[in-house]
Amino acid sequence: MPKPNKKTKASPSSVRAVGTHIRQLRLRRGQTQGEVAEACGFTKSLLSKIEAGATQPPVATLVRIADALGTSLSALLQQNVASGPAFTTMAAAVGSLAGTEKGYSAAPFAASFGAKRMQPFLFEVRKGKVRKHALSHAGEEFLFVIEGEILFRVGHVEYRMRAGDSLYFDATHEHGVTAVSEVARYLDVFC
Repeated sequence: MPKPNKKTKASPSSVRAVGTHIRQLRLRRGQTQGEVAEACGFTKSLLSKIEAGATQPPVATLVRIADALGTSLSALLQQNVASGPAFTTMAAAVGSLAGTEKGYSAAPFAASFGAKRMQPFLFEVRKGKVRKHALSHAGEEFLFVIEGEILFRVGHVEYRMRAGDSLYFDATHEHGVTAVSEVARYLDVFC
């Protein structure tokens, strides 16, 4: 297992690439920033920052943007579409972790695989760094703890999860994570 990475910010180019892709999709659909922001339930200013690559939003925000643009999270994050399997090493995933405004870091697996029906992510949380939050979005999620220990709340139930534990749930229920160990990493698959 790679050593914990202190990196909490995505490279500026990867954050900009996601923002640029969101802008391109929005313009292709003939939608304004205001229309998309309203459909997502947040401000036009936030969408502008995301499109400019000035902020890396949480995955739940990206899910809302994808829905507003009539696409999937996978398509929103897709870069350089591959025709075959998408191989990602753990070291590459850890190296591409991007810090979010909620205090956790995330990196998509298989970003180059086109037309995915699910979107796998590597999440990293650090004790005392994740802001208290409750997210919800369309779809289902599957979590598998790779290392460390977390508290994961779905609705009013909190699950203490350690390496090897998993959880499957309806993502329309409010959910959030807290690190118990100094560093924890988990696979989260959105569908």
